[in-house]
Amino acid sequence: RLTLLELMMVKVSNTNSVSSEEMNVLVRHADFLAVCFQEKCGAVLKLTAAADVEDEEALVTIRLLDVLCEMTSNNGQLEHLQAFPGLLETAVDTLRLTHLAGKQAVNIFTATHAVTGQEEISHPAVGFKSHLIRLIGNLCYKNKENQDKV
Repeated sequence: RLTLLELMMVKVSNTNSVSSEEMNVLVRHADFLAVCFQEKCGAVLKLTAAADVEDEEALVTIRLLDVLCEMTSNNGQLEHLQAFPGLLETAVDTLRLTHLAGKQAVNIFTATHAVTGQEEISHPAVGFKSHLIRLIGNLCYKNKENQDKV
């Protein structure tokens, strides 16, 4: 699953080489990815426990978020995902939960808390909060209804 998401990430981020037919396929897949993210977003919170650093569901969710961020950075897919039911609410709720989880334990979700001395921890969840904020910002871009919700 991670490899497939990596391949999708490459395709989505290189929009110059995407034909209109491929863009239609990506838009249809965007719904599936959004549903998967909504269902699995809680898995990332399990990463606050040190034992679950290699939790595959959490890693897939992190990669799903990356792909959704990239998709919402593209105007062709942005409007479709802005109207997707529940995606914005899920992103905002997940941001709240990761913020609370970061306050209650070691905050693995931001780079500023992932530094110990001179060494930086390469935890897979570092940057998760910033990607959630990016997704929320993209979903609110030029969309008054979503802006009002946030």
